[in-house]
Amino acid sequence: MSAAPGKFAICLLTAEVAPLSKTGGLADVTAALAKYLHADGHDVRLFTPCYSSIDRAALGARPLAQLQQLPLALGSHHYEFSVLEAALPGAGGAPVFLIDCPALYARASLYTSDPDEHLRFIAFTRAALVSCARLGWAVQILHCNDWHTAFAPLFLRTEYGREAPFARAHTVLTIHNIGYQGIFAAADIADLGLPAGDARLLHQADLAAGNINALRQGILYAEAITTVSPTHAREICTAQYGMGLEDSLRARGDALTGILNGVDYDEWDPRRDRFLPVHYDPQHLAGKAQLKRQFLARMGLTTAPEVPLAGIVSRLAAQKGLELIFGALPKVLEARPLAFVALGNGEAKYEQFFAQLARSFPGRVVFEGGYDEALSHWIEAACDLFLMPSRYEPSGLNQMYSLRYGTVPVVRRTGGLADSVQHYDAASGTGTGVVFNDFDVPALEWALNLALDLYAQPVQWSRLVQNGMSQDFSWQRRTGEYVAIYRRLTAA
Repeated sequence: MSAAPGKFAICLLTAEVAPLSKTGGLADVTAALAKYLHADGHDVRLFTPCYSSIDRAALGARPLAQLQQLPLALGSHHYEFSVLEAALPGAGGAPVFLIDCPALYARASLYTSDPDEHLRFIAFTRAALVSCARLGWAVQILHCNDWHTAFAPLFLRTEYGREAPFARAHTVLTIHNIGYQGIFAAADIADLGLPAGDARLLHQADLAAGNINALRQGILYAEAITTVSPTHAREICTAQYGMGLEDSLRARGDALTGILNGVDYDEWDPRRDRFLPVHYDPQHLAGKAQLKRQFLARMGLTTAPEVPLAGIVSRLAAQKGLELIFGALPKVLEARPLAFVALGNGEAKYEQFFAQLARSFPGRVVFEGGYDEALSHWIEAACDLFLMPSRYEPSGLNQMYSLRYGTVPVVRRTGGLADSVQHYDAASGTGTGVVFNDFDVPALEWALNLALDLYAQPVQWSRLVQNGMSQDFSWQRRTGEYVAIYRRLTAA
């Protein structure tokens, strides 16, 4: 079986994919990429672990007869896996293949701190490659995502590339978050199953330090490397943002490309958002005002609808720059009319801060721990401002959602935030948000006060909102950039 003329056979490997498994943007991006590549006529097949949290019956997953109870040995570890096939929900029929291995994936969470964490994803990567070979599927593009699947280019070069289905396969690695690298002990090298245990194939300085770094190996061996915004592609080649991998990335030169993530406007558009009872567009913003009134009542916020409402939906981690909010937001709340809503979970110190902030400003601040998909849509629609003061942000999606929903993003100039939000200039009426440069409390405080000043000027605010809502970050545009990389590799 081969792809249609002019189209590609693409094996997409990911540790998570929305809506089946999700902790962050990786899940949204891989789902959207599969959806839009499939819609464009490519033979794209997405492989992901079959975690115990996935409802197989609701998904309609069916066992593939030729891929049942297959043995898989990793060093001294022996597993058995099977494969289920289904259509990825909301992806227009794009197929998803679930690697079912209860010994590895029947756990309370997608990721763990268990000592076999590296084995879980080495096994997944090898199982996906074995599955493609047994299906006799002639893969042209093996597209890996983050550290979990970053050994695939090495495995293809040393072993699977000799098998007919992979004879013409080319490899792409997308780095979604360089802060997670899949580091494990060099003593576990046998778990990789390299030919004759050949340690020369691995990064020698890492081995000397007693480590194996999965993401670095992907950087060394993938034919093309992408990350999720042009600015971040430049940033990660520096010591400030490269997290120790900057030398390896610089050595790859033009093999590294930044492609800004897209937005799935089928899911994120106030014109048709399935989670909202009222819809609106740039010409009918009364619907947004109505949603805000409903939201204030629902969340127990007692401020008048005319008072600006700021929000945040975030994984509560140091990357997100939340310590800047510690210093800046209470000052602004003390000095000016403002309401605030936060949704997220993560490190205890951040959860405790937002909970205490809600107690300190009753009726003006509310914090919801955890993640709630419907509530995240409500926050985007009902808020006037959206805060993203990130220390680093490879791409970010919420700032792009905010623009479409007429919710002005307040962001730090880094990564995808810098590529997707332009600072508003009142004199010319150009720009889409409020952007600050320095990673410190005074900078965020300045940005918040500027946003509130603009909110108090209806003409300026209306222009700012309209500018944002006119932006197009659709996946249809981004998919073409990936296809251009595939085409370049296969033409070489």
